[in-house]
Amino acid sequence: MDAAKGFPGHVLPQATASWAHIVANYSPQRIEFMGTLLAQVLTFWLPSICYMFLEVIAPSFSQRHKIQPAPKQPTGREIARCFTVVVQNQIISSILHLLLLSAASHAGLKFTYRIETSLPGPVEIFRDVLLSLLMREALFYYSHRILHIPTLYIRIHKKHHRFTAPIALAAQFAHPIEHIFANTLPISLPPQLLGSHIVTFWVFLAYELVNTATVHSGYDFFCHKARAHDLHHEKFNLNYGSLGLLDWVHGTNQLKKRRTR
Repeated sequence: MDAAKGFPGHVLPQATASWAHIVANYSPQRIEFMGTLLAQVLTFWLPSICYMFLEVIAPSFSQRHKIQPAPKQPTGREIARCFTVVVQNQIISSILHLLLLSAASHAGLKFTYRIETSLPGPVEIFRDVLLSLLMREALFYYSHRILHIPTLYIRIHKKHHRFTAPIALAAQFAHPIEHIFANTLPISLPPQLLGSHIVTFWVFLAYELVNTATVHSGYDFFCHKARAHDLHHEKFNLNYGSLGLLDWVHGTNQLKKRRTR
């Protein structure tokens, strides 16, 4: 695949040279870990903080798009608790990531993300991201449905639903088991199974992190996705997926009416 197609002529050589320098001077483990950590900071923490301060930055714009009224918004103590749990979850997932990278390195296993001196072309990125989106939809939808089984809901998933009016940071406010199996693996596995380039994985990860921060933000900007997920936090039994495709297939895209005798 010709990586030059679709890129301005003066941009690609600079990007390729910079990337080749990184690959030549740093180990694959360090590249994967540090790049993934940077993606978390830039595409989850930064948007989440911006959403939290949107009322201060742009009050009129904030009021036009706010979904839930002020009395339902979380308190300062709840937001502080959310921050602590999210940091803990990211520390846990980072430690597991480091352990897996170390174990794979010592065992001499090949990394499933491709790390090579060339960059992926736009067609390859689009193809792998599209396939990863579909695979992630299946993994997330069914793991999410399983977490709504009463026993698992009470022991694990109920923690995430404490925010009936969610904020962006609450996207990763979850039990550690849920964070690993419902939040992390459905995003990291699809590009691994496809053997995607590490840069393609970062593009996919960035999209998913911005998306999850946005749908949990409490602001409805794009195609009513935030409103749909907000309704899931309020009613619990609909809108389990990310894309809405499997919700449509299984009929969980609409609130079920209670049967009356």
